Amino acid sequence: MKQGGFIKDAIILFVITLVSGALLGAVYQVTKGPIAEANRAAQMEAYQQVLPDAAEFDEEALAGDVEGINTSLAGMSAEFGNVYVDSAAEGLDASGNVAGFVVNSTSKDGYGGEVKIAVGILQDGTVNGIAFLSLSETPGLGMNATSEDFWGQFVGKQQESLVVTKDGSGAVDNNKINAMGGATITSSAVTNAVNAALYFVQNCSAAQ
Repeated sequence: MKQGGFIKDAIILFVITLVSGALLGAVYQVTKGPIAEANRAAQMEAYQQVLPDAAEFDEEALAGDVEGINTSLAGMSAEFGNVYVDSAAEGLDASGNVAGFVVNSTSKDGYGGEVKIAVGILQDGTVNGIAFLSLSETPGLGMNATSEDFWGQFVGKQQESLVVTKDGSGAVDNNKINAMGGATITSSAVTNAVNAALYFVQNCSAAQ
């Protein structure tokens, strides 16, 4: 092929690449708004699910605490595994008083990847509810974490931290959570994500 042919092909390829990139950019600009809105709606739904007594949520009040507490959590892997807090909000009642807190936390130790949850915690440290934001565990095993038979164990617990047990004693010991059959890893990941949320509330500026 002559040199002119190479140049022509290169120009055509460049134009195709340029047009494709422009189209992809246009599609992204069109879809990013609706995607962000959908994510925001899902987040608000989770907030309301775990702290239904709150009329609104202040996401700025605790934002300054996240980095420092994550630094502390990074040094506590022997207790809580690989966890971190994504964000947190104060839940305010209709009178503007603090009804509790919602903490979005993540455990990197799930069997199928990261386990992300929203945890509603009352001012006295009681777990009020849990919502799953991201869970990619094994169907019929780890995915059973979304069943109230499992996550319902956390509700009403008022402890500094919780531990997973396989002997069934979680039914009587307030600091224990019964592991799901065949899914101890997932059980531990969820529990550690809850522990991260509890630790955040115990050590954030609102607790001082």
